Amino acid sequence: MSADQSNQHGHGRRGLDFGALLHGAGSHLAAWRHPGSAADGELDFAHHASVAKTLEAGGFSAIFIADVVAVWGHHLDSLSRTTRASYFEPLTLLSALAAVTERIGLVATVTTSYNEPYNVARKLASLDHLSGGRAGWNVVTSVVPLEAANYGRDEHFSHEDRYRRAAEFVDVVTALWDSFDDASVIRDREAGRYFVPGGRAAIDHVGEFFSVSGPLNTSRPPQGHPVIFQAGASETGRAFAASVGEVVFAAPRTIEEALAYRSALDRELLAVGRSHGDVRVWPVLTPFIGSTEAEAHARHQALLDLVHDDVLRRAVQDNVGDVDLSDADLDAPLPEIPDTNRSKSRREGILALAAEERLTLRDLGRRLVGSGTIGTPEHIADHIERWWKAGAADGFNVSFPVLPEDAGLFVEHVLPVLEERGSFRPHLGSTLRETLGLQKPALRARRGAGLASDEVVDGARSA
Repeated sequence: MSADQSNQHGHGRRGLDFGALLHGAGSHLAAWRHPGSAADGELDFAHHASVAKTLEAGGFSAIFIADVVAVWGHHLDSLSRTTRASYFEPLTLLSALAAVTERIGLVATVTTSYNEPYNVARKLASLDHLSGGRAGWNVVTSVVPLEAANYGRDEHFSHEDRYRRAAEFVDVVTALWDSFDDASVIRDREAGRYFVPGGRAAIDHVGEFFSVSGPLNTSRPPQGHPVIFQAGASETGRAFAASVGEVVFAAPRTIEEALAYRSALDRELLAVGRSHGDVRVWPVLTPFIGSTEAEAHARHQALLDLVHDDVLRRAVQDNVGDVDLSDADLDAPLPEIPDTNRSKSRREGILALAAEERLTLRDLGRRLVGSGTIGTPEHIADHIERWWKAGAADGFNVSFPVLPEDAGLFVEHVLPVLEERGSFRPHLGSTLRETLGLQKPALRARRGAGLASDEVVDGARSA
């Protein structure tokens, strides 16, 4: 029986999965000032380990570490009022968390713009081996132009170049993961044979951006390939997500937008020979939970009240593009915003929201730093079920405003409601792929004279 079949319940569909954004004191820009957050959360391993264990015990399928390979901003009046200047490198943190967790998936954000395929393939394969098959890779192309200067570039890659580079990057990485056949590393002490020579091959890749000989110096990961996560939302990004993604993060504002995104993604999947079931879609969910509606709204407002005006201005500027808003009137409409080399889909969505609702700069800033789903555990569960039952979501990537407080509230109060209704039951696979009901990728055909897996096994037996 497949993982999908064994985990069917409620409405004839696979039950919900939950991933969690594990981000220091929390995802809200003012979380570090809130009494419910960890005092030194960004660089406190004990805090991260405690939250990871809470989520694992609650039945979350994965934890996810976001990343930017630069200090996110350079305007000190704003930057010095946030935690954006100090945070862990994802693969380092997840490798440590692998040692203190047992089941939960470990998903690292790694940019294709400012890395090399061989290093990334090796690090993620190592994490998959260390964790017993729990690694995932959130493939990003980098949206913050400040990253370029840290890697010897005068300017950021263009939007189209970033995605062409990313496509080739993923192709090289997955080829490197297939350097060894699954059964080629035999460790036969008696015969003195560590691996079967025919079960390993170079990839000999020469492309537009990369020239990589290979093979990888790490045997094939337990999952074949760590699970690939992606968050493409623009037309180009969505096509990329359809070609490589297995779990796709999305940020729709409404259920209608979520359904439209799912439909568009399905069309892209068909265009590249894939099907709806090959990909899980997880919209972001930011829950503000209270025992009553009034308490939930009060918790939401308390966080907004901790956001300084400088931070509100920068929140807008960092999301919509290259425009100086440092002296802009917060209570005036958003000024005209020029085109940008940042995330185009995010910019367009934010500008559309501001125009549709006639938001002032202050209103928009507060939406960007503090919007979410606000209410009782039952209200949050209703929202989750409505999207899931409509086919707008296979699960959710939960962005907790304050950590550890909100993770505890969600696990203790929201998940039991969903479990009682039959919408959620922890998926307990031996690897992240099995947990998510995803197939192990077949070994790609060798470009050289490598052996097929059955030949490797036969060779091992005769060694």
